[in-house]
Amino acid sequence: MNQTEPAISLAGIGKHYGHFEALKPTTLDIQPGEFFGFLGPNGAGKTTMIRIITGIIMASCGTVRISGHDISKDPDAAKRRLGYIPDRPYLYEKLTPLEYFGFVAGLYTLPGDDWKRRGEELLKRFFLWEWRNELIESFSHGMKQKTAMCAAFLHDPDIIVVDEPMVGLDPKSVKLVKDVFREMVAQGKTIFLTTHTLSVAQDLCSRIGIINRGSVIALGTMEALRTQSGSDQTDLESVFLKLTEEASEDAVGERPAIQA
Repeated sequence: MNQTEPAISLAGIGKHYGHFEALKPTTLDIQPGEFFGFLGPNGAGKTTMIRIITGIIMASCGTVRISGHDISKDPDAAKRRLGYIPDRPYLYEKLTPLEYFGFVAGLYTLPGDDWKRRGEELLKRFFLWEWRNELIESFSHGMKQKTAMCAAFLHDPDIIVVDEPMVGLDPKSVKLVKDVFREMVAQGKTIFLTTHTLSVAQDLCSRIGIINRGSVIALGTMEALRTQSGSDQTDLESVFLKLTEEASEDAVGERPAIQA
C-alpha cells in the first residue's frame, strides 16, 4: 500500500433514496495502521457507510478511494485491498471451510499453494481445524462468524471492514479476535469497525466517529470525544449517549457533517 495515501478516503460521499438522505455528504480519511471505530444508533447510517466503502452500493455523491484507488472507477484494485466481515456470516453452507476458502481464493485469483497454506493457518488460529472437513451448515453461529473472518483474511488485505465482529462469540473467541485485530494494526493494517458494544470500541479503537441521523456528529480520540460532549465521564457509553441525545434534540439531524 502506498503509505502517502489514506487507507480509506471519503470525499463528500452521501446517499439518498428519493427525498430521504440515508447519509449526508461526509468527508473523512482513515490512515494506514489506524483502528477506527464508527458508532451510531440503529438507523443512523452505519450500514450505508459500510456498503459504500466496500462497493456493495454506490454513493449518490462524492468519491471513495481505497489505498488510492477510486472504487467506482477501479473496483477490482480497490476491493483486492479490502477484507469485509459482515454482522451476519454469508457462507455457502454445503461446503466445508477449506472448500469455501477455495471459492474465495478463486475470486481473488490466489495461487493454490498460497491460499491452502494460509487457510490452514487461519483455521488453526481460530480453533476450527478439527472441523475443516465438516459442512459449514453444522457450525454454530460463532463458528460461522470465525469462518467468515478467516475467509476475509485469506487474501491478506491491507484494510479490514468489520461489522459487529463479536456477535455470537464466546469469551475465549472474543479475546482471540481482539488479539488478532491488535496484531493486524501493529503490522500496519487498517481496521474500520462498527459495533454496538461500546466497551469493545473503547478498548480497541485509536479514533472514533459517531454518526446520528445520517451525519457524523463527533470525531476524534476518546479524550477528544469527551471534550466535544462536555462530559467528565471516562466511559464511552456515557459520552456516546450524551452526544447522540444532544444531536437528536437539535433540528432533527440538521447539524452539518464533520469533515476531517
